[in-house]
Amino acid sequence: MANEPNIGSNPPLDEENKDLRKEAQGLWQQIKIFVSELLNIKNDTDRDSTIEAVKKDIPFKGHNAWILIFSIFVASIGLNVSSTAVVIGAMLISPLMGPIVGIGLSVAINDIDTLRRSLVNLGVMIFLSVITAFIYFKISPITKATPELLARIYPTILDVLVALFGGLALIVAKTKKGTIASVIFGVAIATALMPPLCTVGYGLAIGNWSYASGAMYLFSINAVFIALSTFLVSKLLGFPLVKYANQKRRKRIAFIASLIAIIVMVPSVYLFINLLRIQVFETKTNDFVTNVIKYEGTEVVKSTQDFKSKDINVYLIGQPVPSSKINSWIAELKKDEALKDANLKIHQGSDQSSDLAEQLSSSVKAGILEDLYLKNQEALQSKDARILLLEDQLSKLKGAGIPFEGLSRETKINYPNIQRFSFSNELVSTFSATDSINTTLDTIPTFTVKWVDSIPQQTIIKDQKRLRAWLYEKFDMDTIAINRIQ
Repeated sequence: MANEPNIGSNPPLDEENKDLRKEAQGLWQQIKIFVSELLNIKNDTDRDSTIEAVKKDIPFKGHNAWILIFSIFVASIGLNVSSTAVVIGAMLISPLMGPIVGIGLSVAINDIDTLRRSLVNLGVMIFLSVITAFIYFKISPITKATPELLARIYPTILDVLVALFGGLALIVAKTKKGTIASVIFGVAIATALMPPLCTVGYGLAIGNWSYASGAMYLFSINAVFIALSTFLVSKLLGFPLVKYANQKRRKRIAFIASLIAIIVMVPSVYLFINLLRIQVFETKTNDFVTNVIKYEGTEVVKSTQDFKSKDINVYLIGQPVPSSKINSWIAELKKDEALKDANLKIHQGSDQSSDLAEQLSSSVKAGILEDLYLKNQEALQSKDARILLLEDQLSKLKGAGIPFEGLSRETKINYPNIQRFSFSNELVSTFSATDSINTTLDTIPTFTVKWVDSIPQQTIIKDQKRLRAWLYEKFDMDTIAINRIQ
């Protein structure tokens, strides 16, 4: 009986595992289907309408040209007075995206005619924008470089990322059936193609070639990555290639388009990596100076870094830092992979050989003077408040210096009906009606008078009023209290 099979027992363990695997596979398939439907944009893409809409936005003639000119004037004014709101408004009305998107799409679909038109109109757009901004800044009486202008003279890794993802959002919005206008406006603001062109005009107007070249570099970065985004999305969505009757022409056009795509992509990747390295170096340097360069009695007044030379200059004031501490900072610097090739240079106020007074830039000196000025202003305000408080207390306690002996004799001569005359400083607390904790404490000079009982009540009231007026006038105080006792 012991060897008989166990009829009616649970199914074997391997069958349970098979059921679990089937359920897991079914759940995974459902997740894949959900994600696919969530992120799929091919089914809702209108390729023909997108190509037609992009081609329609390429030309810069008539209305578009005038809109561009006026929007450039508006943006230049905004940059000139450092008004972010005005610059954003100008970007909303400016038709700058058309030729750039046209370049990316035409390369993706091998449309050489559209590519030629896009390049020509892009050149017209750049020329018209720069010459308009140049004219404005040439006649403008305000020539100082504002923060809005200085922010557009050199690209950062953030500008590249904004252009890349903004371009992706733009072309995806354009390919959807029923274009999403809000996305297009948002990309126009985020990628900021117009302000760099206005800054180029500003640089040319004041003769600063570094401003002009830096701003043009920023514009080029934005334009390239928007075009690159358009190219990648168009390829991903399978936009149909333009067909040519001539087989040789088709191959030649395909080769030219591929060559242009490579020419755009390779430098873009290089620029992206280079800007990323610069950004990492600057961020790591700032973190190092903030977190590591510390010594009791010493303050960091300025730090600069140069990615090309790998020099990190730190300017200190206060107690001299010993060389052993500086060596420990250098050793800590070498531990960071991004800063291991950097050269740390410490400039101290007590180190005359470093000639700190000359090495500190005018901006640093101005910053130090500004800090000292603010601190002195705070100290003066604090002292002024204390003086006012003491004067107030002095005025309240002024009665303490009253020559009471002489005053009592003079009072008796003027008011013979007084039987008793006394003086004291009375401390009075005034409680707030809404806050029982906070109170106001005042010191009030108080005179106490007892009149002869035999004189009429009317005479006492009259004499007490005269006494009050006399004491007010004699001591020039309006806080005197006069009490009468029976």
